[in-house]
Amino acid sequence: MDPITALTIFVLAIFVGFEIITKVPPTLHTPLMSGSNAISGITLIGALLSAGAELTFFPTLLGFLAVIFATINVVGGFMVTNRMLSMFRRKE
Repeated sequence: MDPITALTIFVLAIFVGFEIITKVPPTLHTPLMSGSNAISGITLIGALLSAGAELTFFPTLLGFLAVIFATINVVGGFMVTNRMLSMFRRKE
């Protein structure tokens, strides 16, 4: 795949993702975020594979940064899910 095609797909993915997220009502953001943890986990596995391939410095660096950001996303998603579920517990 040539770089122009890859860049075009990347820009279109950003645009579509932004449009989808802005159309979601605020009441659905928390369940949607908790459901996206599985996708972030898959991203984390791909980032680990990219960081561990040790092809050259730049892909390894990008893989390392992807591991950091995917981990933040997964942990944040679980924290939001835990907070959401705590709202439905009975108060003692």
